[in-house]
Amino acid sequence: WLFKEEKIRRDPADSMHAPKIEKKVPVILTVDEVTKLLEQPSGANPKEIRDKAMLELLYATGIRVTELVNLKLSDVNMSIGFITCRDEQDALAKYLESARETFLKGTRSELLFTNYSGRAMSRQGFWKIIKYYGERAGIEEDITPHTLRHSFAAHLLSNGADMRAVQTMMGHSDLASTQMYTAYAMDNAVREAYQGAHPR
Repeated sequence: WLFKEEKIRRDPADSMHAPKIEKKVPVILTVDEVTKLLEQPSGANPKEIRDKAMLELLYATGIRVTELVNLKLSDVNMSIGFITCRDEQDALAKYLESARETFLKGTRSELLFTNYSGRAMSRQGFWKIIKYYGERAGIEEDITPHTLRHSFAAHLLSNGADMRAVQTMMGHSDLASTQMYTAYAMDNAVREAYQGAHPR
């Protein structure tokens, strides 16, 4: 203000720089860890059938947890294979056939997944579910629903998926947001090259 008003000759803000904001590397599970996590709900009761379907869908699609808990029954078309991942399709079919009605208790809901009361599940409610199964799987990292989304993208890239395709799947407007997963993909490739080439 003083500089603009010509009360001083030099702008003291010229030498100031915005602080560098370090982007925190997201927690990414290994394929083995994801497999263990997805195996935790055994399907022995309606809750585990629902939880398995939710976890499988989250990892198979990379959708955000808000999108997951707000999915409507009309968003899924099993007859035309709208859910194309085989494991997810099986888990979802089992949930729709044998568990969903347990939660609804005779009421109607347009939501695909509900809580015990047949109402919308909160993000926090699902966060507790993923925490519970993460601990059961012996995963030491502090995982959240977003961890499966990050893992989805990183695993696709490490298995050769096109960066732009992953960007579209993740709904990223900026390619830089997708590029943060390439470090995991490169680390994975280096590890595999070492294990494949080292004599011991």
